[in-house]
Amino acid sequence: MSIFEFLLQLDAQILLLINGMHSTYFDWFMSMYSSKWVWVPMYAAIFFVMVRNFDWKVTVICTISLAMVIVFADQVCATLIRPLVERMRPSNPNNPLSEKVHIVNNHRGGRYGFPSCHSANTFALAFFVSMLYRRRWLTTFFMGWALLTCYSRIYLGVHYPGDLLAGCAVGFVGAFFIYHIFLKISGITYPKRFDGYLTPPFLGLATIAGIFVYAGVMCLTAPQ
Repeated sequence: MSIFEFLLQLDAQILLLINGMHSTYFDWFMSMYSSKWVWVPMYAAIFFVMVRNFDWKVTVICTISLAMVIVFADQVCATLIRPLVERMRPSNPNNPLSEKVHIVNNHRGGRYGFPSCHSANTFALAFFVSMLYRRRWLTTFFMGWALLTCYSRIYLGVHYPGDLLAGCAVGFVGAFFIYHIFLKISGITYPKRFDGYLTPPFLGLATIAGIFVYAGVMCLTAPQ
């Protein structure tokens, strides 16, 4: 067995291990956690911190840079790499492994999953925000948020761990280069303190608490 074949088998085994540890409660929790729109309040809070601490020109350039980070991560994964690699998602019905995968709410995703756009986008955001605000607690929250997003994608059976590692790498590359371009263009002067920098983690944690409640309500009210 080659090293490549060994890694593919290991990838599948880790997927099945995590995906196999499921319950009705966490089916609802992970499905909602993996949603993009539920995090809009947290994204708005990131913009709020920009407005609170930077002048309007830096805020505009920063907002554009952050948008470019997400577009770069998403498009490199979805448009450039996926059509070249064509690695089927584990949840894809044409993948023999799908018979062993626990599917949540009949959600299987698209045909291909390498690299993961969810992983690339969340880590691109986490890396960029961490480099921008340079605050330990904020960095800790966003890295934990991105890691749990990746876990949710394995739990839901739509990505192999390798898909997520590759997505993380794409997100880091995009965030690193665009952040340094942002520094040169914006001429940013960092304040001695960031007002309101804990707002995004606070709203993020509040969202997670809401998802916990949502999952509990769905367990009690949804038809079995």
